[in-house]
Amino acid sequence: MKTLQNLFDKFDNLDTRINRWLVAYSILLLRIGMGIIFFGFGVLKFFPGISPIESLATRTTTVLTLGVFAGHSAMDFVAALECVIGICFITGRFLRVGVWLMAAQMIGAMSPLLIYPGELFPGPLHAPTLAAQYIIKDIVLVAAGMVIASTWTGARIVAEPQSLRSTLRTRIPGVYGVKRLAGKVTVA
Repeated sequence: MKTLQNLFDKFDNLDTRINRWLVAYSILLLRIGMGIIFFGFGVLKFFPGISPIESLATRTTTVLTLGVFAGHSAMDFVAALECVIGICFITGRFLRVGVWLMAAQMIGAMSPLLIYPGELFPGPLHAPTLAAQYIIKDIVLVAAGMVIASTWTGARIVAEPQSLRSTLRTRIPGVYGVKRLAGKVTVA
């Protein structure tokens, strides 16, 4: 029994060290990872026939820009926008601009769900096509962008290590909701 207790204590110590590392680096890695995704997908769109979403993105951009951008110029516009967003995220410079551009781009990227629902959810069961799934996953990118945007005003993850044993059966305060105290918003 003592060996099991020792093993558990060692794992608890490792868990605490990993948590401290995550607190220190997770938002930085999230920002850089998002930047790589946006930059990489943006670069693909500069080359006709490579992006799997090219046709849908071109048609959507044409509709949303009222024809100002059409055909390959629509893809070049989206590609440039995604590359700028990616560079802002990777470098951390002009991050606020990058997040606002991302918000606009995400509205455009998700709008085919409303513009072309019959194409994206065909068939009797209305199951999403691969293109629809590609768009729906953008919800995760939006949430990640919101986390990154929260750092503009100084929001930070704070390490308050607790042993694994103490958290197994309880909800951890500060993780599950938002409280308003004296006009300030705090996580509770």
